[in-house]
Amino acid sequence: MRALITMAAAAALGVACLGCTTPASGPAGAGPASNLVGTLKNARIVDLSHTWEIQSPVASVNPKYSYALSATHGNTRGTFNDGGQLSFAAEEMHWSGQHGAPSIDAIGHIGREGKLFGGVDAERATSNPAGIGAAGVGAHLAIDKFPPDLLVNRGVLLDVARVVQGDGRPLPANFEITAAHLEQAAREHGVQLQRGDTVFIRTGWGVHFKGDPGLYGGEASPGPGLDAAEFLIRSGARIVGNDTLTFEKRPPVVMQPRLQIFPVHMRLIADAGVYIVENLDLEELSAAKAYEFAVVVPPLKVKGGTGSAVRIFALLPK
Repeated sequence: MRALITMAAAAALGVACLGCTTPASGPAGAGPASNLVGTLKNARIVDLSHTWEIQSPVASVNPKYSYALSATHGNTRGTFNDGGQLSFAAEEMHWSGQHGAPSIDAIGHIGREGKLFGGVDAERATSNPAGIGAAGVGAHLAIDKFPPDLLVNRGVLLDVARVVQGDGRPLPANFEITAAHLEQAAREHGVQLQRGDTVFIRTGWGVHFKGDPGLYGGEASPGPGLDAAEFLIRSGARIVGNDTLTFEKRPPVVMQPRLQIFPVHMRLIADAGVYIVENLDLEELSAAKAYEFAVVVPPLKVKGGTGSAVRIFALLPK
């Protein structure tokens, strides 16, 4: 872990010095950019993303993902009067910014009692179908305004499945993750959450994404409840995510002290301004017992977007 911290510090120093006139110490010709690239090249890259496929599970509240080639090399070659030299392929895709493989929710994605995070009027923010904020209210809550300081961040894995099950098997479908589970995982993993962290919670359900998509996208799955959400907010997490379709325990309903639908989403996003990532693949991180790492979370800059497909990866010492 000390090596990881050294790597991250060196990378940060390289970024900070890109505009410096005095070369950083090192071999001749090895300036700050070279040092930064060298540091990153020496890292182990762990892909935390599944592959988008037609049969991949998508939450029923979103349109299904679709993909088809709109042009092929077979029907474009010879159309340019160049003797058949050039050909190309192109595609047409339809997808939502949420509940993909993986995806991140914008802060403007969820409202509570007619308000978005910070008290923004939810109806006005989406009154123009061109996107969140297109009507002049709430544009800062769209995914294109994702904070640059969160693109590369300290990541923490809380492997609740490994802590609870012992061998890392998936948690039962009806399992609610509490603050006590998260605290126990942090303690057993030897990590401390810090304000600003990106925190991923492993339930073990990532193996079902492709292995049993019917189960994965069914009516029930494990996940954090409101107690765990409060712990994440107190800990200062800026991004949270896990390896299930909707992050929070499903069905996402609580009855006390009153009926709430998607209560964890409302508490984290609408109340606290915490981003949520769903459908992560956390199996390689778990196998490596990597509980602290540098993490890259780069949403697409979709103006007014309610969320984004995202390719997330972790950087570990080799």
